[in-house]
Amino acid sequence: MSGIDIETKRKLREMGAAPMLEALEAQDETLVLGMAFEERLRLVVDEAHSGFNHAKVEGLIRRAGLRYPGADLRRLDLVDERGLNRNVIAQLGTCSFIERQQNVVFQGFTGSGKSYLGCALAKQACQHRIRAHYVRMPDLEEAWALAKDKPQGQTKFLNKYAAFTLLVIDEWLLDHPDEGMRSMLLELLERRYDTASTVFCTQYAKKDWHQRLGSGVHADAIMDRIVHNTIWVDTGNHNMREHATMKQ
Repeated sequence: MSGIDIETKRKLREMGAAPMLEALEAQDETLVLGMAFEERLRLVVDEAHSGFNHAKVEGLIRRAGLRYPGADLRRLDLVDERGLNRNVIAQLGTCSFIERQQNVVFQGFTGSGKSYLGCALAKQACQHRIRAHYVRMPDLEEAWALAKDKPQGQTKFLNKYAAFTLLVIDEWLLDHPDEGMRSMLLELLERRYDTASTVFCTQYAKKDWHQRLGSGVHADAIMDRIVHNTIWVDTGNHNMREHATMKQ
């Protein structure tokens, strides 16, 4: 398969088969000498497919907008000291909760690593070729305010955030959402209910949510769409920011 002519290379690129061409050109002639055509072709396709998958995953991670792109569930610090359940973390890492359309709540003190865990889970989803997105609640509020001033802005906003198979909302309920924001959250979570998974990173315990959501019918309805099918993870009170500084 060596010595591919320029015209053949052009045709491969034109057909979108550049990974195949790269795998062909990278094949070590001394290692494949004497192999049957079918065997050499299988090796080329395997290599090209591996590269294609890597590019796909890297693209998903890049577009997910992660606050911590290097976050990794397999490299968590002080797991036992923080009281994190290794089995729960390992189970989350399989992303099976997404297949079951379950939600996840990471709840704990400021600095306890909630954002890192949310990003690590979103990245893990990307590695499973699942479309994920990370957003801070203050940024979500700002995006909603901007959307309201554009033609079809609200519809496009809701369509966008409802479409992510996994949505991570960080700093959940950091501020008290106003009535317009509560209406949007209800509509968004209604669209995602039983069809997608949402991760909430928050310093507030579940008992405080209702009051922070305004204590009215919107609060009832929003909580109803979150609490029944959710995995709750207490991230404890260890300050992981201080720990990270000490490691440097």
